[in-house]
Amino acid sequence: MKLCRLPLPTSSPLKPFHTAAVSVLEDHLTPASAATLAPHLSPPPESPASSVSKLTTLISATQSVGGAAQIHAHLAKCGLSFGPPLRQHLLSLYSRCRSPESARKLFDEFPDRDHISWSALISAYSNNGLGREALLSFRKMRSLGVRSNEFTLPSVLKACSASSDFIAGTQVHAFVIVTGFESDVFVANTLVVMYANFGLLLDSKRLFDGITDRNSVSWNGLLAGCVRNERFDEAVSLFQEMVMDGMRPNEFGFSCILNACTGSQDLSCGRAVHGYLTRLGYHSDAFTTNALVDMYAKLGNAKAAAMVFGKIARPDIVSWNSFIAGCVLHGHDSRALALLVEMKASGMVPNVFTLSSVLKACAGTGMLDLGMQIHGTLIKAGSDSDSFVGVGLVDMYAKCNCLDDAMKAFYLIPEQDLISWNALISGCSHSGSDDEALACFSKMRREDPHVVNGLVDAYGKCSCLEEAGRVFEECQSGDVVAFTSLITAHSQSGQGEEAIKVFCKMLNQDLKPDSFVCSSLLNACASLSAYEQGKQIHVHVQKMGFMSDVFAGNALVNMYAKCGSVEDATLAFSEIPERGIVSWSAMIGGLAQHGHGKKALDLFSKMLDEGLSPNHITLTSVLCACNHAGLIDEAKQYFDLMEEMYGVQQTQEHYACMIDLLGRAGRLNEAMELVHHMPFEANASVWGALLGASRVHGNIELGRQAAEMLFALEPEKSGTHVLLANMYASAGMWDNVAKVRRLMKDSRVKKEPAMSWVEMKDKIYTFIVGDRSHDRTAEIYAKLEELGELMRKAGYVPMVETDLHDVEPWEKEVLLSHHSEKLAVAFALISTPAGVPIRVKKNLRVCRDCHTAFKFICQIVSTEIILRDINRFHHFKDGACSCGDYCTLSVGPVRRKHALRWPHPRRLKRVETRVLGRAGLKGLLSSFQ
Repeated sequence: MKLCRLPLPTSSPLKPFHTAAVSVLEDHLTPASAATLAPHLSPPPESPASSVSKLTTLISATQSVGGAAQIHAHLAKCGLSFGPPLRQHLLSLYSRCRSPESARKLFDEFPDRDHISWSALISAYSNNGLGREALLSFRKMRSLGVRSNEFTLPSVLKACSASSDFIAGTQVHAFVIVTGFESDVFVANTLVVMYANFGLLLDSKRLFDGITDRNSVSWNGLLAGCVRNERFDEAVSLFQEMVMDGMRPNEFGFSCILNACTGSQDLSCGRAVHGYLTRLGYHSDAFTTNALVDMYAKLGNAKAAAMVFGKIARPDIVSWNSFIAGCVLHGHDSRALALLVEMKASGMVPNVFTLSSVLKACAGTGMLDLGMQIHGTLIKAGSDSDSFVGVGLVDMYAKCNCLDDAMKAFYLIPEQDLISWNALISGCSHSGSDDEALACFSKMRREDPHVVNGLVDAYGKCSCLEEAGRVFEECQSGDVVAFTSLITAHSQSGQGEEAIKVFCKMLNQDLKPDSFVCSSLLNACASLSAYEQGKQIHVHVQKMGFMSDVFAGNALVNMYAKCGSVEDATLAFSEIPERGIVSWSAMIGGLAQHGHGKKALDLFSKMLDEGLSPNHITLTSVLCACNHAGLIDEAKQYFDLMEEMYGVQQTQEHYACMIDLLGRAGRLNEAMELVHHMPFEANASVWGALLGASRVHGNIELGRQAAEMLFALEPEKSGTHVLLANMYASAGMWDNVAKVRRLMKDSRVKKEPAMSWVEMKDKIYTFIVGDRSHDRTAEIYAKLEELGELMRKAGYVPMVETDLHDVEPWEKEVLLSHHSEKLAVAFALISTPAGVPIRVKKNLRVCRDCHTAFKFICQIVSTEIILRDINRFHHFKDGACSCGDYCTLSVGPVRRKHALRWPHPRRLKRVETRVLGRAGLKGLLSSFQ
């Protein structure tokens, strides 16, 4: 069909344009489209502006890049200098036709580029997935002084999402705030979507709440973000809130909520949504009906899927694919093949997604011939190497016992992922080729990063660190996930220094840490009690925008609490935007370890007031808080009502806490009665608590019984022998002491040496009792002598009864004055300015004499001494300790999971400046910026 050429006056300046446009339409538009647009080609000669408007409509109607190029070429050929509106529309046409390169060429031809031109170019890049190019164009635009508007910024934010550049996104967000566009609903909606795309739903929700005039795009953006991040229950709640707020859902909103129902496998909710959208008249919308078919098919309700599908007037490719894939997913292979026949009969051409599902149906029904025909069709179309199709071919050939063909199809896939490997290995096993299946698995283990990451993670969680390290080293190229798994494994096993070494290796490979890596690093610093390094990582967590991440927030609370700064832990806790049960448990446990038992219980009450239910870890922390503060009645109340009030069954951990608490208080009969009423056999934690209590309160018989149980449960532990010998020594039973020491020697059990250490100027200094290996030994012992004189004048009397060596009292005084923690404190006092808090760590429990001495020392030197031992923290200040001296009642060996873990003493000397110092970790962390 030819367009009717209507005459234009010879004086009209638009005549060449008119002729060119008509020529293009004759060549590129369908007759129907040409007929529709014919009236626009006869603009009144007296109205040039109207003519431009008609021609703009003509450009907008073109759908192919060829048509766009023809229009552009004819305009240039005619020598017509068309104005900015037509230029912008032609540039947008190139963008719409997915030709950003042509859009750029046209942009470069513009004599004057204003903010509209730049916005159109940035939009062209952004809409075609070229986020990096869009950002570069935006920077160039800014450097030229061209102002941005509310249409530019959404495209730039979209580009940040497309290029996965979170730092750029936050910078643009700051620019939005400075320029005052944060109140613009279009910009605000794009910010909501961007933060959701980066997984920061809390920030996305906060921005959403700040939008005063929300529209359907606002709600849909947050709704889609919840679905994308698999927060399906939140999506359903948000949809309900949207409806209650009076906002009418559109087809996109219904599609999102139906996808949420599919993801959560909530068929009843999906049916309710189906009824609601039917009442609103969306049951005939193609977008919505496709989502309905997909939901019903994937949730196994083929009857409902068929009913919805049957009511679609003209099913598109998405409709067919959803129905066919759902049938295959639930084993209805014959039905899927029948649908393929119907689809072809309707004139719809299958695409790679259709054929991928059909190949699986061929595998399920054993229809090799049909599968081979489809394979031939794919080869002709050049789609046989597509990843979706490739997996289907591998699965089909393998299950039809054509293993050689399955192998060929597998190796034609450009990038083999876990799904393709699974299909090949499953096919080998299905055909009885077990050796081949094992060989494929071995190769997959070496080559596939998903498998490597999974194995590293699995070995790490099973504390098999050597195996985890071996798998990690065998992989060809480690990614962030593999490094994160290995760092986490070392951190959770108490090997903080190894975790930091792996992190340094990661940075050397130019890999960018994510929030999980930072969380693991903070936990590593917590295990080392590396306060300064923890603060450095905290700074970079802030710079990288991870402060709103709940994992990083929880790790910060844990790190500061275990590094002796309960104030910093409290501040970090208060800054967690969405505190969960892990956050509360970490803070309650931190307060308990620092001797703030009542504060811990107050925080627990506050948690309950906010509607959170405690888990077994929270209640363990609560019982520990009662234990450290000597709150026996409160502990018994929590313990007795644990299951009734909170639905948490009592565990070995809870019983151990209660038995330790009763033992500290000297209520040994009650403790033993509790042991007899336990619903399971007492473990080492329970018997260790009883042995410690027996030693303190002089119950030799109970102590001997507890020790015998511990010898059977943990024969390799030296703490039992030492504690039993000390109990005998306290009672003057030296023959029994000799027997225990002989047993220890015969059993080849070695006592773990007491060791204390202090961090000074990015280096760790370790001390043992009577240590004289330090460069400043003379100054250290001189300081101890000076402090000893001052303490005696203040009323200090050495507790020689706590030293169990069979020597003279004056010798015991000398031994007590040279304990490792006293040496560490003395060294810290001569190495730091007056008044600066001193942080000392010890691998065993602080002795009673040192505990008493530090109360005098902190008052004499007017300096807070923070001592972390195996059980807890002691804050010595103004002549008192935060534990209220209650901790000196117990000397039991600590076996509880909540006990503080230290690196092995022999490994501490390796943790020096190279790993933890300024030239090591601090230097490498600069790459975060």
